[in-house]
Amino acid sequence: MTTDGRMVPVGDVELWTEEFGDPSHPAVLLVMGSMSQGLLWPDEFVGRLAAAGYRVVRYDHRDVGRSTALDFEQHPYTWAALKDDVLGLLDALGIGSAHLVGHSAGGLLAQWIAADHPGRVDSLTLIGSSPLGGREGEVLVRALMGEPQPEGSLPEPATEFVEFFRKAAVNPPPSTRAETVDFQIALARVLAGAGQPFDEDAQRLLEERLFDRTRDPRTVANHRLAGMADLRWEPEGALARVSAPTLVVEGAAEPVKPGHGGLIAEETAGARLMTVPGMGHMLTPDAVEPIAQALVAHMAAAGHDAR
Repeated sequence: MTTDGRMVPVGDVELWTEEFGDPSHPAVLLVMGSMSQGLLWPDEFVGRLAAAGYRVVRYDHRDVGRSTALDFEQHPYTWAALKDDVLGLLDALGIGSAHLVGHSAGGLLAQWIAADHPGRVDSLTLIGSSPLGGREGEVLVRALMGEPQPEGSLPEPATEFVEFFRKAAVNPPPSTRAETVDFQIALARVLAGAGQPFDEDAQRLLEERLFDRTRDPRTVANHRLAGMADLRWEPEGALARVSAPTLVVEGAAEPVKPGHGGLIAEETAGARLMTVPGMGHMLTPDAVEPIAQALVAHMAAAGHDAR
């Protein structure tokens, strides 16, 4: 079902963007996580939403996939730029408001927009994400360093996730296509969650496809540099300002942000939590249909019904 997409100018960058469904239908913007390409929104998931009567948009963040790759020393930015890219893409596509669906750090961006620009958000869906303002990045750094977490911090990632990156930190980074693909497969196995099924052959095909369409594999690290440039970028009290109907989705085997979905639901007025059995951090094939079904119902209840 996939197309080649197109480059859309947004401010001083171009974002690779792909659309499905009738442009006159209500819009759904899929916001993937940090250092992750838009193609990680599974084709089956995108197609299910488009078939339900929505204009579905997925895209590559700056410095990821086919979008503009920047020299961070010459063009530094913070996570505010990634948030502004989302708003700029909506403007460039002529979309006044959309159903925002964010995965992982993409969920943080979606929460930020819902808090500060409520008129742009018809509904909010957060998958494998953390509550905005919880400083999830700081929690991860302390976990990797073996430092105690301050009282009231978010739950730490699973031990296998922490150990994976501790080992990665003391080994040379991958430098070839083969090394990069192998590293990403190993990471995907951890993200699948302990004891969960994992199709290594399918993952290898996906990782090879992602590598081969990347403009510059080195620039994905710029997202991490952007976070380090402003460690306190997450606005305080933002969730209390979210008024959009909110669906929170968390895998029962979530290894990166375990229990974070429940905290979002607790802090967001009227939010509903959906726990998906057998799912880790990423959208697995078995999770596509139940999440898509719940999302379609959620968007319909929020208004701006599909056509």
